Amino acid sequence: MERTQSRRERSVANKILRRRCNTNHDKGIILRYCEQHKLKRAGARELRAIEEELRRRSNNHRKSCLSYIAGVLRETGKQVEYTEGKGAAVRFSAEDHHEQRLKGLLKFRDFGVALVSLQEIDAIYREYREVSDRVGTSLVRELVAKGEQRARSMAADTRFSPEKRREKQEIAKWFKVWLEVPDLFFDWVEMRQKSDEFQKLFMNSNGHPRRQAAK
Repeated sequence: MERTQSRRERSVANKILRRRCNTNHDKGIILRYCEQHKLKRAGARELRAIEEELRRRSNNHRKSCLSYIAGVLRETGKQVEYTEGKGAAVRFSAEDHHEQRLKGLLKFRDFGVALVSLQEIDAIYREYREVSDRVGTSLVRELVAKGEQRARSMAADTRFSPEKRREKQEIAKWFKVWLEVPDLFFDWVEMRQKSDEFQKLFMNSNGHPRRQAAK
């Protein structure tokens, strides 16, 4: 199990590093374009032009999302508006981009999945915190709080087996600790998993997680 978890953690770390590098590189291209063209507002034409510039110069060759471009512009105080479809004016905000990045990251099927999910969420949280992005950090915390609430709800649901309910109660505690002390969480969870209480509740005599019925 330790070998599998180690491979999983290395994979997550590499994915986070690649995503951070690509994000910073793309953001730099967008900001340089705005500076070169003295851009203070952006409509459809400007967004498409930046999209084409990104496609031409970015390390990430897939088509960039217009809401991402608009989100970066809004973060720097630019006004963003353009018309789409049947003439409806669409305004993009940084919040749109943040929610898209966080979509699907919250998972807690078991301890391993929950830990990987928190590693990915934490990496995004730190990225937002480094640039004083209050909207981003707030949305990340809301997502983790939602995870805690959902895990507690499952822990209280008598339709699940006692073992599964204990697991969800433990995961809810992980989410709570992350919300209280994100900088210390991963040191804490490592010690928590090695504790006698955790080993007795969730691990078998071979040091592997106990098999649990879904309900």
